[in-house]
Amino acid sequence: MRKIFRLIGVFLLLVNSVGYGQQLIDGVVAVVGDRAVLFSELNTVLMQYSIQNQVNLFENPEQLKKLSQRFLQSLIDEKLLLIKAEEDTIEADEEQIEQTLNQQIEAMIRQAGSQQALEQFYNAPLAMIKKEFRKQIENQYKISQLRQKRFGNIKISRREVEAFYQHYKDSIPAMEPTVDISHILMQIKPSEESYQKAYEKIQAIRERLNQGANFAELAREYSEDPGSASRGGDLGFVSRGDLVKEFEEVAFALKEGEISDIVQTQFGFHIIQLLERRGEKIHIRHILIQMRPTEADEHRVVQKLLEIREKILKGEASFEAMALQYSDDPNVEKDKGHLGEFRTNAFQIPAFKAVTDTLKPGQISRPFKTEFGYHIVRLNQRTEKRRISLEKDWDQIRQWALEEKRERLFREWLEKLRQEIPVEIRLQL
Repeated sequence: MRKIFRLIGVFLLLVNSVGYGQQLIDGVVAVVGDRAVLFSELNTVLMQYSIQNQVNLFENPEQLKKLSQRFLQSLIDEKLLLIKAEEDTIEADEEQIEQTLNQQIEAMIRQAGSQQALEQFYNAPLAMIKKEFRKQIENQYKISQLRQKRFGNIKISRREVEAFYQHYKDSIPAMEPTVDISHILMQIKPSEESYQKAYEKIQAIRERLNQGANFAELAREYSEDPGSASRGGDLGFVSRGDLVKEFEEVAFALKEGEISDIVQTQFGFHIIQLLERRGEKIHIRHILIQMRPTEADEHRVVQKLLEIREKILKGEASFEAMALQYSDDPNVEKDKGHLGEFRTNAFQIPAFKAVTDTLKPGQISRPFKTEFGYHIVRLNQRTEKRRISLEKDWDQIRQWALEEKRERLFREWLEKLRQEIPVEIRLQL
C-alpha cells in the first residue's frame, strides 16, 4: 500500500520507460483553447485512481498507458467545459464549496483514522490536501451548474419513454427485493455518575495546567482523542466551520498562548490552547476526556426499548407516537421514525439486513445495536424480486430515459465543443 501512496514519484520515474521524454517532470501535455493541461494534473488523477482502486500502476505499464490516454481526454473535456462555464459567467458558490470541502475532508479523516494518518497517506499537510480538493470541487461545481443550465430543462415525451423501455427492457435488471421500515433509535448516553467522573478528571488536569504543567505532556498522557494525543493534542491550523460549534466559539475567542476553561461538546470535555493566529485560521491543541457510558447505561437503554416495543405490540401506543417521544434520530420530527424503502442487499449497516430478514410485515424487532446506538425496527412492507414493467415502474423508467437523453445531448454538445475550440495534444501517450 505504501507504494500506491507514492505513485506520483513512481510515475515520474516511469516516464522514460514508456517514452514520454525526460523533460516532462512537469510541462504541458495538451492545450485547450488558451488553457493548458499540465503533466502534474494527469499525475494527480492517476494517483487518485490508484488510491481508490488499490492498484500499483508501476507494475503494469500497459494499463498505465491506457489510463493516461483515457484520463487525458477527460481532462481535455473538463477544460472545454470550464471555458464554456466562464463564457456563461458561471461562478462558484463559495459557501457551498467550503461546506462540501469540509464534509469531504472530515469523511477522509474518519476513514484514515486521524488527520495525521491522512497527511501520511498523501505525504502532504492538511492545508495542501484541502487546496487540491478545493480546486477539484470548485471545477466540478461549475461544470455541474453549466450542465444544469444547458440541459436541466430538457423534457421527454411518453413516446420517448416507451421507446427507451422497448430498446433496453432486456438489459434492465430486475427490481431487487425491497423492505420498507421504520425505527426508534436510542443512543447510549452516560449516566450522571459517568458525567461526574469525566468532569472530575478534566478538572484535575485543568488544575495542573494552572500550576504550570506542560500542556503537550498532559495531552500525551491523558487526552482521549486518538487522532491528536500522540502529537501533544495538536490539531494544526483550522478555519471556521472545521470544528463543532461549542468548541469553535471558545477556540476562536482565545488569545495566543491562552488556555481555555473546560468546554463541553458531544465528544466530551475539552481544554483548548490557542498557539497561533494566522488571518482567519488558528493553530490549536486540546485535551479531551470522554464521557464513557457504562454497561449499566447500555442495559438501561435496552430495557427502555423493550418496554416501548411491548407497549406498541399491546396497542397501548402507536409506533409513530413512541418514535416522536423517545427516538434520538435527528429526523424524527419530520418522518416519525419512517426510514423508507431499501433494497435488502444494499443496507449500509449490515445489522439492519440481519434483523429485517427475520421479520414479517407488521412485526417489530427486539433491540439491536449499531454504531449509532440501539434500535427497534418495524417492517412495514416487503416487496419480492420482480421484472420492471411500464405499468408498475413508469416513474423510474421515465427518470432513466430522461437521464439517458440528457447524457446523449450533453455528449453531442461536448463533441461540437471539440470542433469549435482548438485542442492540441502535445504529448502522444
